[in-house]
Amino acid sequence: MSENLNIPEIYGSSVFGDQEMRARLPKAIYKSLRRSMVTGEELDPIVADATAMAMKEWAIEKGATHFTHWFQPLTGTTAEKHDSFINPQGDGSIIMEMSGKELIKGEPDASSFPSGGIRATFEARGYTVWDITSSAFIYDSGKTKTLCIPTAFCSYTGEALDKKTPLLRSMEAISKQAVRICRLFGDEQTQRVIASVGAEQEYFIVDRETYLKRKDLIFTGRTLFGAMPPKGQEMEDHYFGAIKERVSNYMRDLDIELWKLGIAAKTEHNEAAPAQHELAPIYHTANLATDENMLIMNVMKKVALRHGLVCLLHEKPFAGVNGSGKHNNWSLTTDTGKNLLSPGKLPQSNKMFLLMLAAVMKAVDEHAGLLRMSAAVPGNDHRLGGHEAPPAIISMFLGEPLTNIVEHIIAGNDESVPMVSNMKVGVSTLPVIRRDAGDRNRTSPFAFTGNKFEFRMTPSSGCIADANTVLNTIAADALCQFADELEQAEDFDKALMTLIRREMTTHQRIIFNGNGYTVEWQAEAARRGLPNIRSMVDAVPELTTKDSVALFERHGVYTEKELVARADVSYEIYAKTINIEALTMIDMAGKDIIPAIVRYTKELADAAVAVESLGIDAGVQRELLTRVSVLLRQANNALADLRMKQAKAAALTGEKQARAYYEEVCPAMDVLRAPVDHLEMIVSGELWPMPAYDELLFNV
Repeated sequence: MSENLNIPEIYGSSVFGDQEMRARLPKAIYKSLRRSMVTGEELDPIVADATAMAMKEWAIEKGATHFTHWFQPLTGTTAEKHDSFINPQGDGSIIMEMSGKELIKGEPDASSFPSGGIRATFEARGYTVWDITSSAFIYDSGKTKTLCIPTAFCSYTGEALDKKTPLLRSMEAISKQAVRICRLFGDEQTQRVIASVGAEQEYFIVDRETYLKRKDLIFTGRTLFGAMPPKGQEMEDHYFGAIKERVSNYMRDLDIELWKLGIAAKTEHNEAAPAQHELAPIYHTANLATDENMLIMNVMKKVALRHGLVCLLHEKPFAGVNGSGKHNNWSLTTDTGKNLLSPGKLPQSNKMFLLMLAAVMKAVDEHAGLLRMSAAVPGNDHRLGGHEAPPAIISMFLGEPLTNIVEHIIAGNDESVPMVSNMKVGVSTLPVIRRDAGDRNRTSPFAFTGNKFEFRMTPSSGCIADANTVLNTIAADALCQFADELEQAEDFDKALMTLIRREMTTHQRIIFNGNGYTVEWQAEAARRGLPNIRSMVDAVPELTTKDSVALFERHGVYTEKELVARADVSYEIYAKTINIEALTMIDMAGKDIIPAIVRYTKELADAAVAVESLGIDAGVQRELLTRVSVLLRQANNALADLRMKQAKAAALTGEKQARAYYEEVCPAMDVLRAPVDHLEMIVSGELWPMPAYDELLFNV
């Protein structure tokens, strides 16, 4: 690749997007395809065949030999089954072919993916169906280039078996209800309201050779043992600091790969912890942003290997330092370009904005448990509530100016509220700048940030489809209730302000602008009646409450059967994750760590005997030997206890099994880790069987 990059030329070069479709398809075919994309009308078979042929020819020109339906099963990752373009002929020759049917529909084995009982082993058929709104792309794996067709994944009986299908349903739900609101305000032009998302991705980068010496990182994505190094992040010098050359080179190649895929990677910087970084793309429609984020995570890991690095996406790869999240920035925009969450210059007079704000307040307050569940993965249990991430308590940050407006409305005060002002920083050569509508609050899980809401709980390793499916649905439900009421009003303006005041009064408890890390806030949140769901296991039941089932069925997003299945899959994923972690700890402690400590005790004992044989006091050696022996006994006892509790939990199933891992196995893992981490600070580095934190965090 030339040093002088022609970014406009490479941008989207691996995507079969609008520009390629327009150039390669007959005009009538192109118009019909675009119409299906916008309106959702069924794709004509002739259009499908012509599109498949053009897409195949383009992919072959790019070096592809295979195509795949690329989808997002309930594993939380992506899946693909590759088929070649080869079609044998009767004379022994072949032609390269892909039909419209192959483009639109695939048939992976549905029983081999998590389904929560929707598909039994003997009921294998499932379907992948082309998401026509998401462009096909070429995924480059070195010598192999594959045409990837983004798809939804459903069962033979029609239930969603993936993350994308419910997201698409929720996007239709929020659009339908928001358009009703637009009509009430006299907007006859808007046909669709689009949920837009920007997902900021945090991650760690470590040296691959060092990584390969840690079984815990290889098998679980996080360190299960490890003492803090002398220096961590306390100097606050890594955040936004100069990017190291090796990492900068990685980021450059990462940007190029993402730009080829039409992903507008915009911002990159060092995050708070050593070896931690962040990448932020430009906003996109929710389903496209989800596809792009899944691609971003895959490409991050792929490119890292080229540089002798490994990308860690776990929420808490290193205890004691900042964990990683994925800040999900969510907004609603009409197809005419109006942001419904933009307060404008005079928010107090912007009745549409105030109604939307009241709807989001209502949605978040009434469905806080569902929002917490939408961010639930096993790794997030280690992150949420720490002094680095939002607490597990759902609250909403509005900032002082907007909060003042809400309070004035609740009080029935019609006086104007001062909003933004110019700010001078006391240096004559610096320009006067305009303050934003509110400050930022990094401790808030759900914060208003100017013209959007930032959901900061979302896990770094997870699929953002879950969070946005919930956001879209709960907002749609609030807007539906508002529209039902206002459409019957004789005096719209009077009814509108009555509704806004009533809903803001009812749901004002959700607003909190203070420090979410404090113990005082936990007590205050409890007084307000806000839920504090600390673990994934405690969050899962939120999916299947009577209210949740009614909510999702009301808007056609999930059926009760699909929700029960997702709850079952969530328990299973949690149990399997903790089981792998427990078995890895048992393996490391039993095979590597305890034998290394035993060797160290022998060295200490031999040293004490040798010193005493010379008539010299060996008190230090014996004192150290005693300390190590006590810790060794604690570690060995804890290892035996973990073995017993892991075996007991493994024999259970479903929710009982997940709870056993959370309530019994996880605490046993913490008990084992404590003496081992203490011993790491004592035992000779030459004998310790794995790289320490300082090698992992500072060796890039």
